[in-house]
Amino acid sequence: MSQTIHSSASSGKQMLSEQVHARLRDAIMHGEHASGTALKPQDLAKQQGVSLAVVREALVRLVGEGLAERLPNRGFAVPAVSDRRWQEIAEARRTIEPAMLRMAIERGDVDWEARVRAAHHRLARTPTHVPEEGEYYSDAWAEAHRVFHRTLLEGCGNPVLLETFDRMWTGSELARRLSALRVPDRDAVAEHRRLEEAALARDADTAAEVLTRHLTLTAAGLTGCSEKEA
Repeated sequence: MSQTIHSSASSGKQMLSEQVHARLRDAIMHGEHASGTALKPQDLAKQQGVSLAVVREALVRLVGEGLAERLPNRGFAVPAVSDRRWQEIAEARRTIEPAMLRMAIERGDVDWEARVRAAHHRLARTPTHVPEEGEYYSDAWAEAHRVFHRTLLEGCGNPVLLETFDRMWTGSELARRLSALRVPDRDAVAEHRRLEEAALARDADTAAEVLTRHLTLTAAGLTGCSEKEA
């Protein structure tokens, strides 16, 4: 009987942690907790009406996703725009993803081409912003964006590389949103169209060059550097 009660309590705590994690993730993604803002477990526990342990568990998950950072003896915070980790992820992406795209162009079949075309069509037709989600781009567009980039690379046929892409993508999602705010006049529509066109034309050199520039512009939006400096 006691074992059943313990299991039920553990399950309830896990469910609460999932809910708190989801709420905090959405709040950070939509700018309710600005870049560099402290995330105080005591305050969050009071706001959410849950225990400190539940909040800490949710915050640790956010750290793993790159949406929060642990501060020595000072709790947690939303990563600052200047966070070095984001530049390291950007560097890793510029190193790995163009190589994956070359492999995808070499190995991808007709079904891959059809998926790329469909993913780009969905991205192009999804509104970047909706009023109820504030100044950051919409969740629907964010998902369409992820699917397009992942579909482009899926033709490489290497699950280990794709898992690496997934981790890097999750770790840089907030950085993309912050970069978009700092460079609002960027023509992402044209960038994605050129990526699709080069990939489907099987022009690996152009596709890799366009992707590298696309990733560089995102990193430059965070640092304030020019594209050449980034």
